[in-house]
Amino acid sequence: MSDISSVLLIGGAGFLGLHLVQQFSEVKPTPKISVFDVRPLPEKLSKQFSFDPSSIGFFKGDLTSAEDLEKAIKESGCNVVVHSASPMHGNSQEVYELVNVKGTRNIIDVSKKCGVKALVYTSSAGVIFNGQDVHNADESWPIPEIPMDGYNETKAIAEDMVLKANDPENGFVTIALRPAGIFGPGDRQLVPGLRAVAKLGQSKFQIGDNNNLFDWTYAGNVADSHVLGAQKLLDPATSDSVSGETFFITNDTPTYFWALARTVWKADGHVDKRVIVLKRPVAILAGYLSEFFSKLSGKEPGLTPFRVKIVCAYRYHNISKAKKLLGYSPQVDIEEGIRRTLAWMDEKLD
Repeated sequence: MSDISSVLLIGGAGFLGLHLVQQFSEVKPTPKISVFDVRPLPEKLSKQFSFDPSSIGFFKGDLTSAEDLEKAIKESGCNVVVHSASPMHGNSQEVYELVNVKGTRNIIDVSKKCGVKALVYTSSAGVIFNGQDVHNADESWPIPEIPMDGYNETKAIAEDMVLKANDPENGFVTIALRPAGIFGPGDRQLVPGLRAVAKLGQSKFQIGDNNNLFDWTYAGNVADSHVLGAQKLLDPATSDSVSGETFFITNDTPTYFWALARTVWKADGHVDKRVIVLKRPVAILAGYLSEFFSKLSGKEPGLTPFRVKIVCAYRYHNISKAKKLLGYSPQVDIEEGIRRTLAWMDEKLD
């Protein structure tokens, strides 16, 4: 088995990026770890992370700049590149195309030019979602011709580029991992948003009947899958079976959509005696009205048809392939993941 001698984490200062640094720092023998990002690693880390930021190499740069990337790859001496950089949901199509498409193309080209051996790409389970229910989907499910949104459309394009770049004969191997519903310490959207909802007294409202199963995935487990992907790519005994392949990554415990929210609220001592259910058709209509009036007022809509469709859809996946070929299994369950996330938030509030 070939070791990871040095890894460059593109987007390593972000939410998932910090978990990637943590999990790669626990590999034995520990590889040299470097981060490439537009922002540096935080000087002060949560207690949820045990690595020393001063021991991590850092390169500030733009992933669409070949010059910036080439400098980082050469100076870090990496034999593995992990590309987890991605704009958040809610950005413009222009930003998605710049980061997800142009940036990924640049990473592939520069990595091959500089002799990088393996590229691990963070795709998204959302690449197969276009509003329809997803029941126990495996990697044989097709990418829909009409995507759900610009984010997943560009993630699918980037994923396709990464897989087509796989070239074992010339010593360059790639893999694409598709995590679903990531949450954990460092998350600035999901769990903080749920806490904010409760504080506003809105937790009593539920969109949909909550019969739809949904996949949530703890960020540390997602990071584990990236370590495994890199190791399997570099191992001559396993490289052929995983290179050029996609893998769904989840906590392998689909739950009813609102279960995570209620677990968060319950942990905070907030339990609603009565829940007001807004049925899907009514919620979609309300979403269209919200968008219409928001355009008139110039404000961000609180509810959109897109959000309603996501909340009400079945979206759970089969990770048998990741278990078999990567040796992946989630090490942190949902409740423990929520506990760690809430502990991180409380720590930040101190």
